[in-house]
Amino acid sequence: MENRDAFSSYHPAVTFLFFGIVFLFSCICAHPVCQLISLFAAMYYYIHLKGKKAVGFLFKGMLPLLVFPAIINPLFSHAGVTVLRYLPSGNPLTAESIFYGVQAGIMLAGVLIWFACFSQTVTADKFVYLFGRIVPAFSLLLSMTLRFIPRFRQQFDTVKEGQSALGLHTTGGHIFRRIKNAVACFSVVVTWSLENAIDVSDSMKSRGYGTGRRTAYSIYTFTERDKTALWLLLLGGAVLFFNLLSGNLFWRWYPSVSGLLIEPITIFTQLVFLLLCFMPIIIDKREEIFWKRLKSKI
Repeated sequence: MENRDAFSSYHPAVTFLFFGIVFLFSCICAHPVCQLISLFAAMYYYIHLKGKKAVGFLFKGMLPLLVFPAIINPLFSHAGVTVLRYLPSGNPLTAESIFYGVQAGIMLAGVLIWFACFSQTVTADKFVYLFGRIVPAFSLLLSMTLRFIPRFRQQFDTVKEGQSALGLHTTGGHIFRRIKNAVACFSVVVTWSLENAIDVSDSMKSRGYGTGRRTAYSIYTFTERDKTALWLLLLGGAVLFFNLLSGNLFWRWYPSVSGLLIEPITIFTQLVFLLLCFMPIIIDKREEIFWKRLKSKI
């Protein structure tokens, strides 16, 4: 069961800026502490959004992303001064290449989970509101794409259940029969998506899309709480990127592992990043406490 999220009710500009800062900083900062903060905050927020069913997805879908780079990177990268052993090919297996592979897996998993949270929080209508007047064609295309993916999956599940009722199962029986039934199910869904695309095209044409200047209707208003959150995001983002560019989050993996770990400015920057990543959870807990106080006064 999906949970109510107070942060999703904030202005689209606030939520989009939050994810923009988290995405960018998680991708360009190589410090392991910041990468771990990003990963655990993303996992916590995703579980908060999707409920208990998200735990299975995280361990089944994201755990391989943590392990795969740690295995693959040492096979292709042999840099590093700490040689653990030599591979049958004669190339050295170094600790630095393993550490870098683990860090790459953590970064990839964290960014993908943040993107999953982004798709739940910044919906298609919010994206169109933000960029509809700036890049209308691109925003429309992207919003239709984001909307198409969950609809395609939902339709696939519907068709799969219908075929299962006819005895055409995709989860039991001989593997070739399961593949055949899955291909047939996928073919039906693709046909449905093509017909749906034609219907959407005809609908847009009948409504006069592209024949004149577009108007936009918005239900979003920029309130004082949005203004406060926006300033906090701008301040936190400025602190993060200033310290990153200043070298206060320096970390390297090759040729040897070295970096700043217990410096006061480094710890302060990591604390700012921690608070920023957990900002949606903090806002939600604050709203929860506020509503409980109101109920207690009734």
